[in-house]
Amino acid sequence: MNIRELKEMLQLMKEHELSEVEIEKEGLKIRLKKACPEKMIAEAVSYAAPRTAAAGRAAAEALGYDDGAKAGTVPVVEEGEFIKSPMVGTFYSAPAPDQPPYVAAGQRVNAGDVLCIVEAMKLMNEIKAEVSGMVIEVMVQNGQPVEFDQPLFKIKKG
Repeated sequence: MNIRELKEMLQLMKEHELSEVEIEKEGLKIRLKKACPEKMIAEAVSYAAPRTAAAGRAAAEALGYDDGAKAGTVPVVEEGEFIKSPMVGTFYSAPAPDQPPYVAAGQRVNAGDVLCIVEAMKLMNEIKAEVSGMVIEVMVQNGQPVEFDQPLFKIKKG
């Protein structure tokens, strides 16, 4: 098998929109596979926000969400400040796998305390508290990938 034959096979794959082909010839086995299909179909879906609270409640009920509105109660939302990831990477709650987490929900922290590590490109970046207060929620699990500006912690100032 020569380069010209390989190019012909690639051209046939393209013409017939094949993502994978396997050929065996003269004791030589060749498998060609595209990393990702050339044609991708994307649908744009837009959702309009309900204009009234009643419409929002009706929409939530139609989708099967129970926010406590049926019982006449309003869900309690604790105020707090979010500590967000400054980069894309992997979230680590502790300095090492055999170590306890830096912080947990209900723990008091001071501004500048290390909350976690975000690994990016083999660099371990300490994420520090920007405010003093109580950790209300740890919003990411250990080892989970995180995006830029994704909330990691919710801290109630004070």
